[in-house]
Amino acid sequence: MKRTSVIPFLTLILVTAAFYPQLVNSQNSKVVTAAQVNGIYKYYDNEFRILALGHNKLKVQFSGVYHTLSKSVNMGEASGEATIDGNVATFIPEETQGCKITLTFLAGKLVVKQDGDDATCGFGHNVNAAGTYRKIRSGKPKFESPFK
Repeated sequence: MKRTSVIPFLTLILVTAAFYPQLVNSQNSKVVTAAQVNGIYKYYDNEFRILALGHNKLKVQFSGVYHTLSKSVNMGEASGEATIDGNVATFIPEETQGCKITLTFLAGKLVVKQDGDDATCGFGHNVNAAGTYRKIRSGKPKFESPFK
């Protein structure tokens, strides 16, 4: 009876993973197309406008609102480029330090996590980007001027 070693097989797997990581399945390996990413996403009065630029870059614009008990609103806006890997993009708003917004693209929705408080992200008091956004419009969004 001839014995075979699993070492050459494991070596092949490791080499393949090192040189062709796209061939190895991971939990975060879902790839989204520009058509799946492009559009406008809403969560209550908060909104993201997103456009795929190519080369793993997205143009991102966020507009957020917090309604106070006294019936006034606090607002926050951010824009810039995000880097996308698979279906997860990392957005660091321009002119901020310590603010990171993670965008996870799922079928018809966008799940957003914010690392950094409202002031760190340059938002008004209690404005936060986190939440599960519903895609309300597909296609190339019209980006709004931050000064209306």
